[in-house]
Amino acid sequence: MKLSGNTILITGATSGIGRALAVALHGLDNQVIIAGRRKALLDEVTAANPGMQSIELDIGDAASIQAASARLIADFPRLNVLVNNAGVMHFDDAAAAIDEEMMQTTITTNLMGPIRLTGALIGHLQQQASATVVNVSSVLGFVPMAMTAVYSSTKAALHSYTMSLRWKLKNTSVKVLELAPPWVQTDLLDSKDEPRAMPLAEFIEETIAVLGTDVSEVLVERAKPMRANPGPGEYVFVEQFNDILAQPA
Repeated sequence: MKLSGNTILITGATSGIGRALAVALHGLDNQVIIAGRRKALLDEVTAANPGMQSIELDIGDAASIQAASARLIADFPRLNVLVNNAGVMHFDDAAAAIDEEMMQTTITTNLMGPIRLTGALIGHLQQQASATVVNVSSVLGFVPMAMTAVYSSTKAALHSYTMSLRWKLKNTSVKVLELAPPWVQTDLLDSKDEPRAMPLAEFIEETIAVLGTDVSEVLVERAKPMRANPGPGEYVFVEQFNDILAQPA
């Protein structure tokens, strides 16, 4: 995708990957609009980045998505890039009774939210000369982490949805990308200081470079081995991966 001159909406952009991506794209001469539930955090990010705009959006609420989408189309008629980044991640136990609230929140936020928001904006995006939808999944959609079974499942489902969306829009002006991060040093699972995770600044720099190419899947080098794993023998690597994670750090 082109890296400048866009009007970009990024959900979940008050922290972590979303915030860092918003700052990087803002610095490349794009009109960036960040979306999130907490106005105080939105104001903090926009104050630190003059010219950046924000909109309150609860990605887990269908009515909020509809209202925010209508406002976005009215206020930013040149909106041509949607980055579905908002997500939540919790530990769970697939071998025990499920925490109903955790399950519903994770599925609603990580899967239903992006589908709803894309559906609300896709007609507008198709009216643009060039538009892009970027769905942020995870390498855990290809190699699930058993300790976060529900989260991993939502990312696998988002990958599947993204492939369908890409096919449906292949003859339109809208390109559909999937960004599948590896483990990155963010607040998710308190990973900010995790030495095994990829530094956030390094991840963003490499991601921007890949975004500027003509690819459908945006993968940094660290993500590629896990993306390549699915296939007839995939469980061997999945088992090894989870055995390693189960060991003390």
